[in-house]
Formats: sequence, structure tokens, C-alpha cells
Amino acid sequence: MNPLLQESAEEELAHALDISWLALSKSVPWGDTYVGVAKDGREVEFERRYLWATAEGGDILVEVTVFAGQTRYEDGGKAVGIIKKP
Repeated sequence: MNPLLQESAEEELAHALDISWLALSKSVPWGDTYVGVAKDGREVEFERRYLWATAEGGDILVEVTVFAGQTRYEDGGKAVGIIKKP
């Protein structure tokens, strides 16, 4: 695993966890992938997933993966967090 990709994944997760449960609960399950810039300045892909952690309507599981192309997905940085239901 590349430490800079891991750092980028953790930074993206921190932003994702700032979204309110109420706002996200209307669109879970949901995810997206977009091209962004890693901590070292290179273009990489950011993938975010929002899933129900255990049961629909409960806590939201947030998964972030940052990778340098589909063939290097498994070598990317990964971060996971939970948005608690209020």
C-alpha cells in the first residue's frame, strides 16, 4: 500500500464523515468514483461508498478507496468510518 494514497483516503473519509446522517440517509446505498489529486500531486481515482452499516435506516458505513487506476485498485489506500444515526 502506498502511504500517500492511504493519507489521501483518510483525508477524503474525514470530508465524507462531515456529511449529516439526515442528508445521506435519503440516498443510501450510494457511491461514486471521480478523478482527483493525491497528496503527491498525481491524478488518482477516489471511490466513495455509503451503505447501511447493519440495517436499513441505521448507522451509515462510509468506505473510501484511493487508487492509481483499476489495475492497481488492490494497492490503493482504504479508509472506513461510520456516521451514527442521531
